[in-house]
Amino acid sequence: MRFRHQNSPTSQKYLLETMGGGVAMLDFDNDGRLDLFFVNGGRLEDPQKTPPDFQRQNPLYWNRLYRQNADGSFVDVTQAAGLSGGPNHYGMGVAVGDYDNDGFADLYVTGYPVNVLYHNKGNGSFEVVESGAVGGWSASAGFFDYDRDGRLDLFVTRYLDWDISRNVLCGTPYLAYCRPDKFGAVSNVLLHNEGGGKFRDVSLETGIGAVKGKGLGVGFGDFDGDGFVDVFVANDGMEQFLFRNEGGRKFRETGAEAGVAFSDDGRSFAGMGVAIADYDRDGLLDIVVTNLALEKYALYRNEGGGQFRYASLSSGLAGLTARSSGWGVAMEDFDNDGWRDLFVAQSHVLDNVERMNSGLRYLEPPLLLLGGSGKFRKAALEVAAVAGRSLAWGDLDNDGRLDVVVSTLGGEPLVFHNCGEKQHWLTIQVRGRASNRDGAGARVRVGGQTGVASRAGSYLSASDGRVHFGLGAGASGGVKVEILWPGGKTQVLERVDIDRVLLVEEPQ
Repeated sequence: MRFRHQNSPTSQKYLLETMGGGVAMLDFDNDGRLDLFFVNGGRLEDPQKTPPDFQRQNPLYWNRLYRQNADGSFVDVTQAAGLSGGPNHYGMGVAVGDYDNDGFADLYVTGYPVNVLYHNKGNGSFEVVESGAVGGWSASAGFFDYDRDGRLDLFVTRYLDWDISRNVLCGTPYLAYCRPDKFGAVSNVLLHNEGGGKFRDVSLETGIGAVKGKGLGVGFGDFDGDGFVDVFVANDGMEQFLFRNEGGRKFRETGAEAGVAFSDDGRSFAGMGVAIADYDRDGLLDIVVTNLALEKYALYRNEGGGQFRYASLSSGLAGLTARSSGWGVAMEDFDNDGWRDLFVAQSHVLDNVERMNSGLRYLEPPLLLLGGSGKFRKAALEVAAVAGRSLAWGDLDNDGRLDVVVSTLGGEPLVFHNCGEKQHWLTIQVRGRASNRDGAGARVRVGGQTGVASRAGSYLSASDGRVHFGLGAGASGGVKVEILWPGGKTQVLERVDIDRVLLVEEPQ
């Protein structure tokens, strides 16, 4: 695997240069092994002529798909899979989901100024079925079933009202990438799955398009327990958004009233990546948002009733991240002790930040924080400082320990194979029948822990859709598994054997 991200940095400091690109873990050929997909940037001239030619037909700027072999190695199958070239855009992020319920994972790739949807034909190749449905500058995207009709819909964040012909030079005395407040806000986009491979823009009629933001990360979760999946959007340099799903028909932005719009001192911050999970094992979904140095990563503890409390200080997260800049983030159990940990891709957005503030660093090593009883502590991670951006997680070798892939800006990805001490575990793969086939949105409980099936989250990324539980060293015998399916049906399995991947199909 020899992928290298091409961001094409220029003296013009086009903001595109410092924001990408995405990574996905997916089993595109259903052989039981996770494969890797990387989103590339594109060619930028210095200065860029208009209209731009991002040279996506040049192999240097292709996105890349790597199929995992039985021995754990990876082979480039980009061209054979029909994913070479692509639309004339500068690539950003990727979403994964089986939108037509045919049993094969499809891809949605975001970028500027158009996006593209790739349908997995089930024979090892993809075909373009929709290109340019969302215009402007799109960032993260994710599949979810907001109206519980059994088909995956698509949420797309859009970043700024920005055009390459209206680039602004910022910084004195050093030129730097501009802050987002130099550009206008834009609305996010919600595409409803109409079936038959067709999507319809329902942003205005559902209320998603009623507010404008500067969206980068997105994550899904039923935060208020009403059975409908809500949407959290990380905004850069302004308040964060929480779109409450009102019965699968409308969304209402409730970030401020829910307590997730600002930090504890009422300030906005540079929201980048999003992780949604139950970090304190109370059965309620909490939210982590990464941001820039001197802002502290934000942790919002779900208090129930649709209300959150800022918990970065009480959890120790604030002190551990005050001088760091985070992008992609995972809140998963990486040491299998039964508590959620945090893994963060890090780097400042400004490549010359040290010249402006000698106490900050552009390149940073990824961060691993181990959780336990609602607190986080730093773990040793032997890795060099890089310009980390997106992050995806999943069990690459199916050994019960979650692995991580971090994309780097203008560089090669980092693959972290989890070699930690073996503890007991259980991974649940849900398969919907009346629900969407991915089972996206299904809530799974094992031994006091709660997990939700979703490939979305982090930043520009898509991860393993299976739900993983660490059970600790002392687990023995069978465990009880409870699944609440998106349609409201509850399924209970008694005395399930551990240390394996279990496929659970939704009952008829």
